[in-house]
Amino acid sequence: MAKELVGIIGGTGLGDVLAGQLSAVEFREVETPFGKPSGPILLGTLADRRIAFLNRHGEGHKLAPSEVPYAANIFALKQLGVHAVIASGAVGSLRDKIAPGHLVLVNQFIDKTFRRSGTFFNGFGAVHCEMADPVCGRLREILLHIATRLDVTTHLDGTYVCMEGPQFSTRAESRMHQSWGGDLIGMTAQPEAKLAREAQMCYALIALASDYDSWRAHNPSTDKQTLLQEILSNLKTATDNSLALIQALLASGEALVDEECPCRKSLELAVWTDPNGIDPDEKERLAALFE
Repeated sequence: MAKELVGIIGGTGLGDVLAGQLSAVEFREVETPFGKPSGPILLGTLADRRIAFLNRHGEGHKLAPSEVPYAANIFALKQLGVHAVIASGAVGSLRDKIAPGHLVLVNQFIDKTFRRSGTFFNGFGAVHCEMADPVCGRLREILLHIATRLDVTTHLDGTYVCMEGPQFSTRAESRMHQSWGGDLIGMTAQPEAKLAREAQMCYALIALASDYDSWRAHNPSTDKQTLLQEILSNLKTATDNSLALIQALLASGEALVDEECPCRKSLELAVWTDPNGIDPDEKERLAALFE
């Protein structure tokens, strides 16, 4: 396990807590063919496990969902040697049973984004990765196992609808997402999950429910400031719950990296372009993805 380098993608609060628990801490500036990631990557050791933490929205939460450099983030982690990623992110709930403050171990996505590049391979060739099961089943099973030990309400599956934003859904959109089978609505899981698959990395996502989205009408007697404080309080509760799950996961003896996992071989049959027709410079530029 000492050789594992596990990537964690989340917010500032998660990074601050992890930094206080890690030894041999350093911040690494990384350049990629897709520009700079959201910020420096925090490297450190927790017990025998090496961690690489990336703040998705950058210092001070400056990056809106559409501005997050998803390709640079995933590529930077892969360049450092990360082969497994645990991500977390806030969402709205589309289901009564998923109450604010609950966690959801996402197993499916519906991608509604349209401003973001969803592949590393523009200009390289035709590359088609399988996405039927878009998160790593092995990592998710480990998270399920850890979650059952904690006093945290964790839903064992959920479909995450990823919208472009930055505006929230209209009520009609929210109800449409429910009719599609969506359980959660958020703005950051895509193309992050797709890029992790193209990078041959295991990827799992812990979703943090902060509110019920717009399908459920608010109490008309509650003023806007009170509603905002409720949402922020719910998000803090969900963040604390997510921290507890991630801390328990990292402190466990579970092997989070498995080189025989199908996720680590996702490009084996994905490149449809004749190898002789691929620019050698492009092969070199993207070599980290094939490692």
